[in-house]
Amino acid sequence: MNYIQQAYKGQRDLWMVLLTTAIVGGVFLLNFIFYLFSDPSDLDAAYDMMKNWPANFSLVVNLVPFAVLLGLLFLLVKYVHQRSILSLTTARPKVDFKRVLFSFLMVCTFTLVTFFIGYSIDSSEIIFQFNPGKFALLFLISIILFPFQIGLEEYLFRGYLMQHIGVIVKNKWFPLILTSVLFGIAHSANPEVGAIGFWKMMIFYVGTGLLLGIMTLMDDGLELALGFHLGNNLLASLLVTADWTALQTDAIFKSTADPSMSLLSEILMPVLVVYPIMLLILSKRYGWKNWAERLFGKVTEPPKEDYKIIE
Repeated sequence: MNYIQQAYKGQRDLWMVLLTTAIVGGVFLLNFIFYLFSDPSDLDAAYDMMKNWPANFSLVVNLVPFAVLLGLLFLLVKYVHQRSILSLTTARPKVDFKRVLFSFLMVCTFTLVTFFIGYSIDSSEIIFQFNPGKFALLFLISIILFPFQIGLEEYLFRGYLMQHIGVIVKNKWFPLILTSVLFGIAHSANPEVGAIGFWKMMIFYVGTGLLLGIMTLMDDGLELALGFHLGNNLLASLLVTADWTALQTDAIFKSTADPSMSLLSEILMPVLVVYPIMLLILSKRYGWKNWAERLFGKVTEPPKEDYKIIE
């Protein structure tokens, strides 16, 4: 059974899918509605209020709800859908933590190398603000809470929704595209969207969602997406902060650059060049084949004997 077919291992009534999506994903929908219908000045006021909070307190307030929602998702999958969390995670007999680590190290290496190359070329808009005490607390908060934040986003978008939408529509390409778009919309209320531009950031977020979705379908599991997302968000918290980003932290460096991103070099280059290179690296390491079938193939109901929940 492939990754999307894991949804057949539990109850799949439509009301269950709608209930779980509403309870767990409702906060993302509310954020999007708030973004669409709020006056820009109200959004700015909300962001300014959070900037007045201590950085680590603000980070905790922003991350704790993800832990609650991830717990709710797991409970609903286990007791409403009557499925194992393993079936939501991977098609393998057990979670492959080596895959998580490899993807984590891949994105961390790329981020650190590119940052320090840029810093060595021009550091005029980067301030070194390392404070051992504040950074130690930030590090502790980050390693404890960010796994819940990225876990919720991966298990909800690339896991639960990818699987159940795929079972409903009987193909793989539609859930891949839809969950990537929903992933972008879920980040629409982030302050950098207003600072940089809605369409620029949507290209980046949706492109990142496609990358993570392709990883998941090609590898038959969430492990690579979990590692990549965790590495990306941890470094976003620990390495560089800025006044106009969603994460206001006591990071090692602070950017004083204007909130702007080049469409070509900072949006399209990662999405169209860097991401495909990363997929190529992963495909060589894990021997991915049959790309057309894995990304665009049909989702068929497996034999009844395969429905037993893997413990």
